[in-house]
Amino acid sequence: MFRTNVGSVDRILRVVVGLALIAIVFVGPQTPWGWIGLIPLATGLFRMCPAYRLLGLNTCGTKAV
Repeated sequence: MFRTNVGSVDRILRVVVGLALIAIVFVGPQTPWGWIGLIPLATGLFRMCPAYRLLGLNTCGTKAV
């Protein structure tokens, strides 16, 4: 169903950035804009980025079909 198009390094960066953005909801400036971190977190966890698919990008080692 979902085709993997997010590689290992990209995945780690997405998860870290997502968690950092979500953290600012609770600490620091405590702005609700931190919830935008759910997007990179989800794409990192599922290893599938819809924007990459639309643009034909693939950072994964395997060829996406």
